Amino acid sequence: MKIRDLEYFIELVKDKNFSVVADHFQVSQPTITMAINRLEEEYGTTFFIRDHVHHQITVTKVGQQYAQHVRMILRELAIARREIDHAKLNKIRFGLPPIIGNYYFPPLTPRLLRSNLIDKLEVTEEGSENLLQMLLRGELDMALLGSASPLQQPELSVKEFAQYPFHIIMSRDHQLAKKQDLQFADLKGQSFILPDTDFIHEKAFRRMCRLAHIRPKVIYRTNDIHIIKNMVAENLGISFLTELAITANDRLADLALADPQQPVFHLSLAARHNEILSPAKEKLWELILDYGGKKN
Repeated sequence: MKIRDLEYFIELVKDKNFSVVADHFQVSQPTITMAINRLEEEYGTTFFIRDHVHHQITVTKVGQQYAQHVRMILRELAIARREIDHAKLNKIRFGLPPIIGNYYFPPLTPRLLRSNLIDKLEVTEEGSENLLQMLLRGELDMALLGSASPLQQPELSVKEFAQYPFHIIMSRDHQLAKKQDLQFADLKGQSFILPDTDFIHEKAFRRMCRLAHIRPKVIYRTNDIHIIKNMVAENLGISFLTELAITANDRLADLALADPQQPVFHLSLAARHNEILSPAKEKLWELILDYGGKKN
């Protein structure tokens, strides 16, 4: 069996046209036909039904099932190629979401320096959702991830080591700044200034809106938490942020919510389940978990 035959097969499942597939790979049409014939002969079955009268191709049920396995095989082979190429560089492709990178990770850097790891890191800063997909595609070795619920991915080894509640921040001059036992329903009609929708905050925020039966008035979104805080300090609106991103130096009113059902910000370290970690990656993994355990 040739890997190229599998690539031809998957493209034919998608396009259902021998000529289109041949053009895509810049080969002759008989090349595609012979590849499919080899696969069908090897398994003693039919993956495609050819209607020569109407020039149509139908993928059989067996072909559809086989395609599921082939996609997984080709994806794992692509990941293996990237891992092998990157292993030669002795670097660690590390994912770091903006909030975690700004508010959680900095105290770790002295430990990384002492462990000779800091110069091995190739850091990618993206939202947790994007980093999760990059991990699954094998484009990262490991990542710190935030989530609005416990992270469960069978393809990943995940270690959750911290949880942070979501708070409401507002100007100290805001009419609700001194309110005791603030509930999310009390915020009906307020103007919200929020992180962009690719932040984990969005899922938690929408959940709180549903539970409180309110339709939020969102006046501005940005991926810059400092801009959010500055706008809130000017009393232009209020915000919904994880406690992790709120510090005593912000000069804002920081209010916990009294609602009985609240999402929390889960902080986890993740890597692909089937990746064998190098000594440097193992050291980084243990260092982060050790720091998280002591901090929390």
